[in-house]
Amino acid sequence: MRRVLILGSTGSIGTQALDVIRAHRDRFEVAGLSAGSNRALLDAQAAEFGVARTALGAIEAEQLVRDVEADVVLNGITGSVGLGPTLAALEAGRVLALANKESLIVGGDLVTALAAPGQIVPVDSEHSALAQALRSGTADEVRRLVLTASGGPFRGRSRDALADVTPAQALAHPTWDMGRVVTTNSATLVNKGLEVIEAHLLFGVPYDDIDVVVHPQSIVHSMVEFVDGSTIAQASPPDMRLPISLGLDWPHRVAGIGKPLDWTVAASWTFEPLDEDAFPSVGLAKRVGRAGATYPAVYNAANEQAVDAFHEGRLPFLGILDTVERVVDAHEAPTELTRESLADAESWARDAADRAIAASVAR
Repeated sequence: MRRVLILGSTGSIGTQALDVIRAHRDRFEVAGLSAGSNRALLDAQAAEFGVARTALGAIEAEQLVRDVEADVVLNGITGSVGLGPTLAALEAGRVLALANKESLIVGGDLVTALAAPGQIVPVDSEHSALAQALRSGTADEVRRLVLTASGGPFRGRSRDALADVTPAQALAHPTWDMGRVVTTNSATLVNKGLEVIEAHLLFGVPYDDIDVVVHPQSIVHSMVEFVDGSTIAQASPPDMRLPISLGLDWPHRVAGIGKPLDWTVAASWTFEPLDEDAFPSVGLAKRVGRAGATYPAVYNAANEQAVDAFHEGRLPFLGILDTVERVVDAHEAPTELTRESLADAESWARDAADRAIAASVAR
């Protein structure tokens, strides 16, 4: 029986994690729950699963991690506010099932320095796929990691054709049902840029050896190419409950979680190169990842401000990445990486992004 603490229990990751646990109560027990703001649903979940300890907000969630006995902490919080709970889980020696990629990307060396080998188990479908495929060889046998991207709603469009796209069009993702920021990040491919940084931090593979390929069917979730020319791919119908279940009980598989592919039906899977002119976010992410320190935090915070401005009608779609790049270029990293310097860098990035957005509107 694994005791699971779920952070972000009312969101997409959290509710699907509870689906997994609901179907396997002999295998998992809910030790605690936290939510961002939905108290009514949080209370209903606590009543259903007999949970005595709950928290509302990221600060309370961090304290809950420190107070509650659990084998696994599933961090499904959205945004960099998940950093505190991530650090708390690692400090407490819990297995961290990580869906909150921002906390690893923003925290960088702060997070990796705390993590024991194997303590962080990725829940993103792409990184779960890589973790599964990496079991096929040793670290020195890996040639490169290949992250797959659906391409989002604007796959195949040139940069010029993206000039006038609307927020509604950006939210029309062809595969996944996600929140506003993550769905917009999938349209700009900022999400894929963040995932490249995450892959580097999780698996220690150099940025030059991490590639992105567009795979619109979203069946192959990522691949590992080995030095002998062999490529191992993890394939399954898109269903986040599969990587969530692996996160909860890694490396063991939970029977009956997802439907397998139907090999009796003809199907075609396609792979396309990434158009880096139309979608420069991955190249920019590699640049900030190599720079390290507070640069990934600045990239993430500036993007969040720009996404809000886009949805509020104050910035065009192409202005999102233009704003992020301006802010990254203007940033100067502090001499020491701490939670305080990260918070300061994020605050600076949000202000700098707001100024850049206001200046672009004025023009």
